[in-house]
Amino acid sequence: MIFVTGGTGLVGSHLLYHLSQKEEKILALRRSVFSVKETEKVFSYYTSEPEKYLSRIEWVEGDILDFGSLLNAFENVDKVYHAAAVVSFDQQDADVVMETNITGTANVVNACLEKKIKKLAYVSSVAALGRGRNNGVITEKTEWKPGQKNTVYALSKYEAEREIWRGMAEGLKIVIVNPTIILGPGNFDHGSSKMFQTVYNGLKVYTGGVNGYVDVNDVAKALILLMESNISGEQYVLNGENISYKKLFGMMAAALKVDPPKYKAGKLLSELSWRILKIQSVFTGKRPLITKETAKTANSVFQYSNEKFKQTTGMRFTPIRETIQQTAQIFLKQQG
Repeated sequence: MIFVTGGTGLVGSHLLYHLSQKEEKILALRRSVFSVKETEKVFSYYTSEPEKYLSRIEWVEGDILDFGSLLNAFENVDKVYHAAAVVSFDQQDADVVMETNITGTANVVNACLEKKIKKLAYVSSVAALGRGRNNGVITEKTEWKPGQKNTVYALSKYEAEREIWRGMAEGLKIVIVNPTIILGPGNFDHGSSKMFQTVYNGLKVYTGGVNGYVDVNDVAKALILLMESNISGEQYVLNGENISYKKLFGMMAAALKVDPPKYKAGKLLSELSWRILKIQSVFTGKRPLITKETAKTANSVFQYSNEKFKQTTGMRFTPIRETIQQTAQIFLKQQG
């Protein structure tokens, strides 16, 4: 039997959709009935019969911060996919990011050990890897260096990975995936999917940075492939392409049939923007679109290698232009 945490998030909901195509029984953790609505919406993007596949999932009330609920939920489970996490680059979320991503992962590992789970697949992030020097290509072997340049989210995922490796040292079979920025149809009001909403609303500026991107369905397929393999004790960067922000936003704008951003925002303007938006948020009560941490990375060049995963599995990644076109079609349909 399969168990999935984070099944109402972008990766988790797509993972559940792909798992639902199989015959194996699926359990998924949820904190409330309402949160499942996002998963139901994702299923509807891919099939005219979402209820048929959703009926194959049994939802379990619980929380990864509640160790007792995990122990009860993992009864008779063989395989666990741990995709639950808090993704935020807002400093005011630092405590919840650290607690959920580190303590929650430690609880999942401990429950897996106690219930003798056969294998655990963990959705980490490239944020947990080291940063290459002089714009070097980042791989699974790039050394992590502590310091102020690391975001709270990056630190939380790095420490969470250490919990996964601890589990392996104590006898648990594990695999870790480190996706780059994940693109695909989800909740267009937050997360990486919100970029489509931002571009559609008339994004005016772009930055000079470069980053890696991967299709959410590729992440789900990679997780299943690794879980069903004999591979254990390995981690893999999942990256479709390294693309500049200018090119990315240009492709999004074309797919959404709007004008692309015309003005380049350098480091000075980026630094000024997050400060202004921070002040505005005090009066509006709304979260700022740009934070101090995201401003730092907006003009940085990060390039990632997917060679280890491709050589191990032979899996081909979806071209990002194709991902953007498909996601934009779904977004526009949602707009009515």
